[in-house]
Amino acid sequence: MTLIIPALDEEPAIGAVVRAAPAAWVDEVVVVDNGSTDRTAAVARAAGARVVAEPRRGYGAACLAGVRAAEGAALVAFVDGDGSQDPGEIGRVLAPLLAGRADLVLGVRCPGGRDAGHPFHAVLGTRAVAWLVGRRFGVRLRDLGPYRAIRRDVLLGLGMSEMTYGWPVEMVAKAARRGLRIAEVEVSQRARLGGRSKVAGTLAGSLRAGYRFLRVALRHG
Repeated sequence: MTLIIPALDEEPAIGAVVRAAPAAWVDEVVVVDNGSTDRTAAVARAAGARVVAEPRRGYGAACLAGVRAAEGAALVAFVDGDGSQDPGEIGRVLAPLLAGRADLVLGVRCPGGRDAGHPFHAVLGTRAVAWLVGRRFGVRLRDLGPYRAIRRDVLLGLGMSEMTYGWPVEMVAKAARRGLRIAEVEVSQRARLGGRSKVAGTLAGSLRAGYRFLRVALRHG
């Protein structure tokens, strides 16, 4: 199993995130450097990750570059490079796949309360889009967070095309449209280890991401 971590200027956090990946579950960590201007790539490499460069900016572009680099991996999983998710919980995320109960597993962040370190406007927007996507495709969704796992061949077969914020929504929409089984598991959400989120860090960033989410949901519906 390959753990893919898209990263842009995450020098303060990326080393700890890579080292937290449990060897019992993770065969390789691939950090996709999405044009960082700091030492993200060097720190990730020193922590034991294989670093792949993707100069084309965009969350989706970075994720897809990681998937393509993970040749030979049967399963791929994704976490952010800022430390807001715990790679140590990867066994929980993989469990429905390994048990044959799901084709795509989504991590639901901080159930029962506000996501730690996740601004209220971002929480509200993400959950609203999750409700919309779930209603449109007849699946129950509580979150569209970045912590997720899927078979690599299944993901490549979805024909992903959204290279920016819309990648997570496109994955869920296409999986649901094709009748794939989508499962949710609870994962923790922590304050990021450094810097500010490129999306949720500002209201304007969250609004842009929300607009992109909605466009993608409608387009792939």
